[in-house]
Amino acid sequence: MNKKTHSGKKKSIIGWILNAPYLIYSLVFFLIPLIWALWLSFMDWNLMSKGRTFVGIDNFTALFTDQKVQAAFINSYRYLAPIVILCFLGGLVIALLVSKLPDKIKGFVAVLFFIPYLTSGVATSVVVKYFFNYNSIFNTFLREHFGININWLTDERFAFGIMVGIVVWKMSGYYALFILSGIESISSEVNEACALDGSHGFHKLIHVTLPMIMPTLTTVIVLATGLAFGIYTEPYLLTGGGPNLSTTSWQLEIYNTAFTRFQSGYGAAMAIANAVQIFVTLRIINFFTDKLNHRFGY
Repeated sequence: MNKKTHSGKKKSIIGWILNAPYLIYSLVFFLIPLIWALWLSFMDWNLMSKGRTFVGIDNFTALFTDQKVQAAFINSYRYLAPIVILCFLGGLVIALLVSKLPDKIKGFVAVLFFIPYLTSGVATSVVVKYFFNYNSIFNTFLREHFGININWLTDERFAFGIMVGIVVWKMSGYYALFILSGIESISSEVNEACALDGSHGFHKLIHVTLPMIMPTLTTVIVLATGLAFGIYTEPYLLTGGGPNLSTTSWQLEIYNTAFTRFQSGYGAAMAIANAVQIFVTLRIINFFTDKLNHRFGY
């Protein structure tokens, strides 16, 4: 064995050692639970009793006639569109505003917009629930001074908007940091060239800034998509998925099925169906974002 071969094997072993913590983590927290969930999805079991029944694909076929599953499936896309669009636009506006600030305060202001992301979702939901409660100071003021009487959390039109509003408020500052880092990476030479060519404001944003940070924008869109499919805290604490299942989500229905109604096998089937929907949706979004990135040379 020559020295070159020995050196290559040594580097390979070091690489495996360095990656071992991540591989072990993935095995314990992803691969094993996934295999167990697949097995569980073919069972009728409550996770507690000794007896369990193999039901084959019955759990999966039942999904197609379950109104709660259908509502969760549809609501995933009802959440997806406004959350992705508003988080993207909100993050972009915040990033553009912060990028124009003096360097001395730019970092401080960026952190201020990041604070909502650090705020507990439970705490935020509790505050919102008391704010929009029928007997809250806000609602009392509207009734006494303007004659407006709205049941915010029991009206389908407003309850869903409140869910989306909380998520957008919480996450826009987080995504703004991604976009801000992309804007800051644009060289001063490019900005000077734009100034010489008379490209300013909206024209510069559309034709120069956005194309140059397209990979960053793609990351934001993908992250916001995953966020839209993972909503749980807000509907659980504020509406319980109502009214009329208008605010329910996959995570809420999976939790209620597996840990409230103790239909763990059916809940596992729901989780797998949710994963398939997320995978297919992300593949479609990635297809279009890849086309867009390729158009701009990425």
